Amino acid sequence: MTAADPGPVPDPELLAERAYHEVCRAALGAMIEGADEQVVIGENASASGADAEVLGYELRSQAKGLRELPRAPLFFGRLDFAAGAGEHAGQSYHVGRLRISERPAAPPRVVDWRAPVSRAFYQAGAKDPQGVDTRRRFGWAPGSLGDSADLTGFEDERLGTGQEATGGSRILAGEIERPRVGPMRDIAATIQPDQDDLVRQDAAASVCVQGAPGTGKTAVGLHRAAYLLYTFPQRVQRSGLLVLGPNRAFLGYISAVLPALGESGVRQSTVEEIVERGPATGRDAPAGEAVKHDVRMAEVLRRALYARVSPAGAEEALAVPDGSYRWRVPAHVLTEIVEGVRDEDPPYTVGRERVRSRVVRYVRERAERRAGAVSSAWVQRIGRARCVSAFVDAVWPRARPEEVLYGLLRDAGELARAADGVLSEAEQGALVWERPARSYRSVRWSAADLVLLDELAGLLEHPEGFGHIVVDEAQDLSPMQARVIARRAAFGSLTVLGDLAQGTTPWAARDWRTLLGHLGKPDAAVVPLTVGFRVPGVVLELAERVRGRIGVAVPPARSLRTDGEVRLERVRERGEIGAGVVRAVRWALEREGSVGVIAAEKDVAGVEEALTRAGIEAGGAERVAGRVTVLGAGVAKGLEYDHVVAVEPADVVEGVEEAGAAGPGSGSGRGFARLYVVLTRAVSTLTVVHCRALPF
Repeated sequence: MTAADPGPVPDPELLAERAYHEVCRAALGAMIEGADEQVVIGENASASGADAEVLGYELRSQAKGLRELPRAPLFFGRLDFAAGAGEHAGQSYHVGRLRISERPAAPPRVVDWRAPVSRAFYQAGAKDPQGVDTRRRFGWAPGSLGDSADLTGFEDERLGTGQEATGGSRILAGEIERPRVGPMRDIAATIQPDQDDLVRQDAAASVCVQGAPGTGKTAVGLHRAAYLLYTFPQRVQRSGLLVLGPNRAFLGYISAVLPALGESGVRQSTVEEIVERGPATGRDAPAGEAVKHDVRMAEVLRRALYARVSPAGAEEALAVPDGSYRWRVPAHVLTEIVEGVRDEDPPYTVGRERVRSRVVRYVRERAERRAGAVSSAWVQRIGRARCVSAFVDAVWPRARPEEVLYGLLRDAGELARAADGVLSEAEQGALVWERPARSYRSVRWSAADLVLLDELAGLLEHPEGFGHIVVDEAQDLSPMQARVIARRAAFGSLTVLGDLAQGTTPWAARDWRTLLGHLGKPDAAVVPLTVGFRVPGVVLELAERVRGRIGVAVPPARSLRTDGEVRLERVRERGEIGAGVVRAVRWALEREGSVGVIAAEKDVAGVEEALTRAGIEAGGAERVAGRVTVLGAGVAKGLEYDHVVAVEPADVVEGVEEAGAAGPGSGSGRGFARLYVVLTRAVSTLTVVHCRALPF
């Protein structure tokens, strides 16, 4: 371009949209200033200490959330409603990630994508325009931070004409296929109708999404979380919302999605972290670990805990002092109290207090028959009497989860009594410690032990729950891990996300109904997502050949993408693998986007060394360094890269076998499931570097 050739003049309507974006940006600035002013006003408001504190916290949180919004375009679409469209007749609405207006009561400059009117942006079509005359999609420069000049174009769909658009949306396709660099992005601009149906499910509904690779199941779960926080703010925020992922690498990858949608402060955790019983420092042998994750352990632990309850401690009458008088509680009454409470099967700690309160009630009834009503102070004094406390401790002793589990795993006899008819002798033998610690305080608990400790803690008293929990990669949950979640969702709802074909743990689910039963939601709807937007068709075609070896019944996936490339590079000697990886990475670096090098865990160090010698900077799953990431196949789930270099697939398959996730010849397919995960991380190209024969 030269001074004599200034280039094409922007369309007047495009200039008008850029000007409108400037107006919206000014309105957002006014919203931020107004929120800060409200904090000052709220702090000076005359109210009780508690009310002022709550009000101040809410106002400060709102102001902080607005100030910390990521810089991005303020709208991505527009809806123009037809003249006969009811309450929206003749109106135009720009659609963005949050509502923007000059004043709270003023009409919005931008409507939130979660607002009821915005649903037509995702659902309207030529056959059912839902009152929409024109749907406009805006194109923004890649990586735009929201400068109005970055608005590069728009596309209009004339839905009111009743004619389908031909060729699809170039802007929509470009946004879906845009290179993946950095953390996961939100998909508010690209949500498809079936995804929108799931996002807008009612807060009380639990739903399970069986999503093939690249169908956006993780994004659906996160956007449903944002939708619930927007639509049911009091209900969901009061009861809490939790996002659970398989590991910290995955949580780091998705961490930017909710803040980009205006929702900060949502807890994101792993199952091990919500147990909150300290870090797992011990390790189990595969056989023992498998038994600990088996649902039958719930009954073993229940027996072990309630075996401490002993009605035999009520064989003697109890004399309860009341001044100079002694109230006598006969032994048979004490026995009936203990057995009655035991039959009610309450949480263990609740049971203790029920025994105490019923002894006190027995004494109170007799005291009131003798001298009339008694005071609450009298009731408390009787309940705290030394003999009553001693009786309760004798028949229903205090218990700590660590103490109970320690006794069970160190003593083969105690374990045999609790596991009689539940676990085989071989399974019991796999559980008992060969060299137990001297006390439960010095035990190095394993990750599986922490799950068992949480089960015991849940038997003692119900944990604090959440109004809604989003569970991603749920197919890899064991029954005992699922029970950890079920206890925290007892009075809430779940969004369960996963793919049975990607189950790689020894206990991975084979069907959703069984797992949903362990999660406490056996009647939750199971909805398949089978149309892929992320993985190119050529990559998915290769991966489908691997899926056939896994042995689970899931709907086949198909991709809408006809781009992408698969390259197979075979080297002659094992020692040439590193050089092959270097060539593949250099080829990928000539193209735009991120590069993920995924290998069996035993091969990761060698791959990193080869890249370092070649002068290629690479990070790990939890450490970003440039465009290249090297990671083991076991932590690749849920991540995505523009270019994937899959290293020695046969090692990936056998690495799972050797770890005990699937015995050789067992037909469980866990090694193939892990390879299926590796191959489907690719967004644009897949290069397979191998020396051994390919296992597909």
